[in-house]
Amino acid sequence: MQRILSRAVPAQVGREVMIAGWIHRRRLLKSVAFLIVRDATGLTQVVVTDPDLRATLEKLPEESVVEVRGTVVANETAPAGVELTDPSVNVLSEAEPPPFDLYRPTLAATLPTLLDHAAVSLRHPQRQRAFRLGAAAVAGFRSTLDQAGFVEVFTPKLVASATESGANVFAIDYFGRPAYLAQSPQFYKQTMVGVFERVYEVGPVFRAEPHDTVRHLAQYTSLDVELGFIRDHHDVMAVLRDTLAGMLAAVSSVSDLALPVVPAEIPAIHFADALALVGAPADEPDLAPAHERALGEWAQTEHGSDFLYVTGYPMSKRPFYVYPDPARPEYSNSFDLLFRGTELVTGGQRLHRYADYVAALAARGESVEPYQSYVEVFRHGMPPHGGFAIGLERFLMRLLEVSNVREVTLFPRDLTRLTP
Repeated sequence: MQRILSRAVPAQVGREVMIAGWIHRRRLLKSVAFLIVRDATGLTQVVVTDPDLRATLEKLPEESVVEVRGTVVANETAPAGVELTDPSVNVLSEAEPPPFDLYRPTLAATLPTLLDHAAVSLRHPQRQRAFRLGAAAVAGFRSTLDQAGFVEVFTPKLVASATESGANVFAIDYFGRPAYLAQSPQFYKQTMVGVFERVYEVGPVFRAEPHDTVRHLAQYTSLDVELGFIRDHHDVMAVLRDTLAGMLAAVSSVSDLALPVVPAEIPAIHFADALALVGAPADEPDLAPAHERALGEWAQTEHGSDFLYVTGYPMSKRPFYVYPDPARPEYSNSFDLLFRGTELVTGGQRLHRYADYVAALAARGESVEPYQSYVEVFRHGMPPHGGFAIGLERFLMRLLEVSNVREVTLFPRDLTRLTP
């Protein structure tokens, strides 16, 4: 007999079926026992009246894996309105009791405990929710860009030099030579603009920055986009707007979560004006988290938007490959997108001429040599281009409005956590 999933059981009333999954809950009453079996799609109730089978089940802890055959009977009080009767049970794997009760609506454990026992805690629907939404968001990201003529690429995560000057990297021994885990696919996705014009990538990136905050990770999933033949960073911002709308539309198809609306035109404020708005000194080189929160509240109050572009960050705070604002060279043709008061996306226009790269590195007192293979690309003709990167885990953190990014990360990597 072919196994069916729990979501298919209601359509089989009167028939004998086989299900398989984990023992979610055992309810041992005086004259009858109820076995709740969980699989990837939901729960099925099994009614046990046979004394020998009941004795077997009494010895099986929750999370043991079983295969059950029985007849489907309608019962409006059971999960999904049906239950299995006259069952036979085959034990596939016996479990040790988990460190918390997975059958309860919420997990009564601290976040460190849940992360220490992630292999088990992730079985809980509450924990699974974020990752199902994340999978839908990535599917929406891909489909939106595919329809816009982008090509998905897969770039190396082992690189010979740092991607962004000044940032910390994880160094490794690469067959006796120094190498690094990639901080982003930045150089490669720019290179691929010279091949496909429009590209994107979904993959891990690594940041060896000693942050121990609720919004930073040493490894996260980056949704990267790069496109050529742009006029300036506003073209990139338009693509980002459509991409976010596609991601949220995909999430809405699998969830009843109240989702933010992406405006037809996301409001924008220049960095200098943003500093003035939050009362920060005019020479402040970046926005602090408190500034971002204040700007998020302003965007909601003034524009009714959960999203806000902050444009024109100082060149001093941007990587060497960022294109300067022709009208105000001390500022850049770049932006951050704030989502509910938290930085979600960084993007902008890039330099596209070889001479400009040489000059930009020289202005920062850096040698071209570490970046030679990257800079060489621009000797061979590259169009004006730009792009952005979305941090998937931070997107989920703000979407679900949880307090710690580790709550929406499968197996977080940070200053202290390298297992499980």
